[in-house]
Amino acid sequence: MFPAAERLVGVGFRCWLQGFQTSDIGCWEVAWQEVSRAVGPRAAKPLMTELACWVRAVQDSAERRIEVYPAQCRRFCRDECLAISMVAACQHSSCPAFRACAVALLGSDEVDEAIEGADNFARCLRDAGQVLSPGTAFMGAGLVTPTRNLC
Repeated sequence: MFPAAERLVGVGFRCWLQGFQTSDIGCWEVAWQEVSRAVGPRAAKPLMTELACWVRAVQDSAERRIEVYPAQCRRFCRDECLAISMVAACQHSSCPAFRACAVALLGSDEVDEAIEGADNFARCLRDAGQVLSPGTAFMGAGLVTPTRNLC
């Protein structure tokens, strides 16, 4: 089971991406409920804005279809783990880790927009008292194929 902040990022990413992929606003409502339950409605508003911007940047930059599990699933798939690791790495300023996770998630070297979105979301999470574990930044390491010049 994931710690609360990691779970919040994973569920938010999953639901927001599903909303984009299916045009079902019910997915976004699930994300809102999770986030507002965790941090309260006032703090949830800026978090949802940054979540939406980050997920949109991921979707727009991806050279592959990003996979997510169904909303009610308790576990996270590879892509969701990479997304969680990317945000954790941004929170803890771990450039090689966030860049490697972004490249693996997007299937592209064009990751700057997605990293900027993740960084803004990570800062907003921290402001709301949601700090991911530094170790989570490296959770995705086993899912990443080695690349060069990550920073």
